[in-house]
Order: sequence, then C-alpha cells, then structure tokens
Amino acid sequence: MKFKHSALTAVVLAGSFAIGEVAAATEWNVSLWGKRRAFTENVEKLAELVAAKTNGEFTLNISYGGLSKSRENLDGISIGAFEMAQFCSFYHTAKNPTITVTELPFSRDVSLARLTKIFQAVHEHPIVKKDLARWNATLLMPTPMPQYNIVSKSEPLQQLSDFSGLRVRGPGGIMGVLSKLGAVKTGVPFPEVRQAMDSGVIDAASFAPHAHLATGTYKVGKWATTNLNLGTANCPVVVNTDALAALKPEYRDALLSSVDEALDFYVQNYEENTTRKYEQAIRDEGLALITFNAAQTAELNELAESVRQEWIDTNSKEFDAKTLFDFTAKQFAEK
Repeated sequence: MKFKHSALTAVVLAGSFAIGEVAAATEWNVSLWGKRRAFTENVEKLAELVAAKTNGEFTLNISYGGLSKSRENLDGISIGAFEMAQFCSFYHTAKNPTITVTELPFSRDVSLARLTKIFQAVHEHPIVKKDLARWNATLLMPTPMPQYNIVSKSEPLQQLSDFSGLRVRGPGGIMGVLSKLGAVKTGVPFPEVRQAMDSGVIDAASFAPHAHLATGTYKVGKWATTNLNLGTANCPVVVNTDALAALKPEYRDALLSSVDEALDFYVQNYEENTTRKYEQAIRDEGLALITFNAAQTAELNELAESVRQEWIDTNSKEFDAKTLFDFTAKQFAEK
C-alpha cells in the first residue's frame, strides 16, 4: 500500500507540474492566408526564433486562412480575435491610408534590404502609428517585396500606348500610373488570379516574383516586364496592441528582438531562391521580356509624379500627408 501511495503521489505531483507548465505557456494565434511561401517566411522564422528563445513557452500558432479572410485580418486584430496577422494595405486603403505612401511609384530600383529599412522607418513615424492605433494595432515588421512587374497573356507591348484597354490586377501606385495610359484596374482575389487569366477576366497581373510563381501567371503569359519600377505593395505584420502590452517582459523581448533576424533571413531567402526561380521560370516558358527604354521610363516617371501628388491632395484631408510623403521620399532617395 505504501508503494501504491507513493506512486499515486508521484503521479499527482507530475500532473501538477504539467498543469503549471501549461498555465505558464503563452500561445498567440497568427492569421495568414494562402499557403506557406516566400511571402510568409518572415513570420515562420519569427515563430521559430521566439519558440527557441523562450524554450517553447511562448509560441506563435500560424494559421493559413483558418482564422480570417485576408481582407479582414486588420478587423480581426482590432477586436482581438487573434494576436498577430499579416495584411496588404491596398486591400483596404481607407482603413490604413498612411502606409499606402510606401506603395507610391517612387520610380527607383531599390534593393530588398534597403526597402526593409525604408518600410521600418515609415512604420515608426508618429502619423502612421496614430493611424494604426485606430485598429488597436501595432506594426511589428514589414514584408518587403521587390518592385512589381507585369506578366500578361496579351500580345507583347510595342509601345506604352499598348497599355490602353489592358485589364490588369495590381496595387494602387502601379495602377495609378498605368490607368493614365488607359489600363483598366481589375480586382481579382489572389487565389483566383490564374483562373481569371485563363478565362480572360484579366489580361495581366502585376506582382512580385513570389506571387507570379504562386499563381502560375508565367505559365499562361506571353510577356513580362523587367524594369517597371513603379512600386511594390506594403503587406505588414501587425499585432494586437493590448496583447503585446500583456505579454510577460521576457516574452515581449523575445518577440521584438527576433524581428531583425527574421527579416534578414527573409531577404536572403527571397533573393537567393524566389527571385532567381522566377527569372528562370519566365525564361524557361519563353516569355518575351519587355524592358522599357529611357524615353519610356521618363514618360512613366512623369505620370508617377502626378500620382504621387494626387495621393498628397487626397489624403491631406485626413492627416498631414505632405509631411509623411516627404519623409518617405527622403528614405527612398537615400542609399
């Protein structure tokens, strides 16, 4: 009996330790969409680093579409439906007008590493922080993507006027310029892009390399641009501000101290794998490569200037758009 009692005591004590460990652990739910790809490697790496630094006591439970629709992630963050999420600002510009400044066509070929620093600087600007605070959201890290380029199934461009009537799926800054050339902005959910190209709903898609690979646009395309340089999209990772404040200090430190390392990994992985894979894919498929000459680039830049001014004029009613634009433009101008 004595042995049985001791064994039972050991089981009870072990159980109490297990309960204590469970109680001490913290799990955050993270809302992404689609499937794991180059675009999500910053979050995947962050989760890995945080778990390692906290011995598994603080974990990020990543869900690909199981928590929310991509265009509702910011809403979910605002009500605390989950603690972390990724979204793209052009999905709902009225909800996050300040960060759309980074999607403007600054007409510069900027490295992915430099773009990361630019986005981080803009995310720290007081005007931006105030904007996202309306959603109880804190910008944690960017998801930097290379300049967008177009893949199209139409006949290859011969001149800029050939954009007239072309139905293109793309973000605001790029489409602001192309619309002035007669292109038609056509909204299609990301998972439906390939189907939309196959069926003729859209003629072209403007994406970063990973998205062209994920959707398979290059498999049906006839041509691709190489130097559009009219911008990219801002798809940040945000956290619920209250959840961040409630974290144990050591967990918060583990999270915040892992951001730069996660981004460094993301940039290296993207450049060494995704960009090269995309460039090889369009060559293998035999797409015509459209490279704009100096005169065409100058015309695109002139149109881009008017798009930038329109952004300032439109948003000045809501916040100091000129100040934020000047700050962002300075970041793009620096090497």
